[in-house]
Amino acid sequence: MEYFERYEGGERAVLVHLDIRQIQDPDDLSEFELLVDSAGAQRVELVTGSRLKPDAKYFVGSGKAQEIAELVSANDADIVIFNHSLSPSQERNLEALTKCRVLDRTGLILDIFAQRARTYEGKLQVELAQLNHLSTRLVRGWTHLERQKGGIGLRGPGETQLETDRRLLQTRVNQLKSKLEKVRQTRAQGRARRQKSDVPTISLVGYTNAGKSTLFNRLVDENIYAADKLFATLDPTLRRLDWQGVGRVVLVDTVGFVRHLPHELVESFHATLEETLEADLLLHVIDSSSEDMHEQIAAVKEVLAEIDNDVPVLNVYNKIDLTGEPARIGYANEGEPNRVYVSSKDNLGIEELTLAVQQLMTGTLTTFDLTLPYHAGHFKNTLYELGVILEESYDDSGHECLTIRLPSERLKQLLGEANLQPMEVLPLAQATLLMPILEPFEQNNEEYLQPSEDESLVAEDLTYEQIFETDNESSDHTAIDDNPSPQA
Repeated sequence: MEYFERYEGGERAVLVHLDIRQIQDPDDLSEFELLVDSAGAQRVELVTGSRLKPDAKYFVGSGKAQEIAELVSANDADIVIFNHSLSPSQERNLEALTKCRVLDRTGLILDIFAQRARTYEGKLQVELAQLNHLSTRLVRGWTHLERQKGGIGLRGPGETQLETDRRLLQTRVNQLKSKLEKVRQTRAQGRARRQKSDVPTISLVGYTNAGKSTLFNRLVDENIYAADKLFATLDPTLRRLDWQGVGRVVLVDTVGFVRHLPHELVESFHATLEETLEADLLLHVIDSSSEDMHEQIAAVKEVLAEIDNDVPVLNVYNKIDLTGEPARIGYANEGEPNRVYVSSKDNLGIEELTLAVQQLMTGTLTTFDLTLPYHAGHFKNTLYELGVILEESYDDSGHECLTIRLPSERLKQLLGEANLQPMEVLPLAQATLLMPILEPFEQNNEEYLQPSEDESLVAEDLTYEQIFETDNESSDHTAIDDNPSPQA
């Protein structure tokens, strides 16, 4: 059994990308280059090729592996990065041949996440994912993982360095899981408080670099870090927002997804992804200018399916400033929007997005003209908080007149909470929209259900006569039964 020293990584990188014909959903080369740039590596050479299936020893075949080793030596490279998932043995074989560090796609993504993590929770999640990935790569990885030796003073029971490292790694993994469980409980308590106070949650999800953070900044009017790079923001961000027509909501900016997202990350970030599961609405931000738009949409749906998400989704096609699409709303059915075209960078389509969210959260919007009585101050404040007032004026008698835009069911609910009748504040034509549709016998219930005084007396007399006759008949039958004939 041969041991070797693991090589240190560096900035000068040789990239390797193969077209494996047996893989139905291959990794994209342009996305791979963006991942390398996001990690901060300096690309010195790109090696491409094609194979029917991966090689068992080097993944790329012995000839291509020797070519990579020569390029590493010629360019004085520090690291070789593969746009594929390598097995632990393939990594070791390639490192022994190239005499430098070898990193696969999963390790590259984990390194980017380690750079981006800022919060306590994010650092815990990244470390857990790294340890889970490292646990399969301990065997013969370092020279200090030595075997037990023989000789005077060295015999006897003991623990090899490899076993020690495995035990310490598992201990640390258990500690991280325990800490993340406490974080999950804290998040659950926060969600319970929001649900108790009836504050809905809207989560932004989507492929990395689709513009989620830029849209988040546009909606909450803040300056959260956003950049044109993959995984620019990692830690989830929550902000309270007064959404016009909906009221107070909590907006959540989540981590971006990527194709073939490492399973270790999905498991480690489950506490963060629970914010997605508990949301009332998902805004799926899509980079409409990307050539791989449909593949990116499929990748996001795959991750959402992996965490068993069933929250309603509104597709937000971002970056229409690059595609030339007009800002508009698309409807699956009447009154049910399923897509909106916006540009968060140029502030295009934000009003359409606001309207679509209103319709999904509250229903179809209708314009109403209200004339408020003097005692309806609290009701007016509620309308102001919702941001649904379009115009405001006063009539000749001093009553306040408002023009609002709100779903009829929502207005009906608010009027009931304020103890106001629709006929009291709305014109007859609009008030009838909020009144229940009654059957003819319900509309004339006084005529049908309330008998006149004479009819009630007659009914009462007849009832007593029937009871009296029934009692007499029962007595006669009883007397006959109790007194049988003498002949019997």
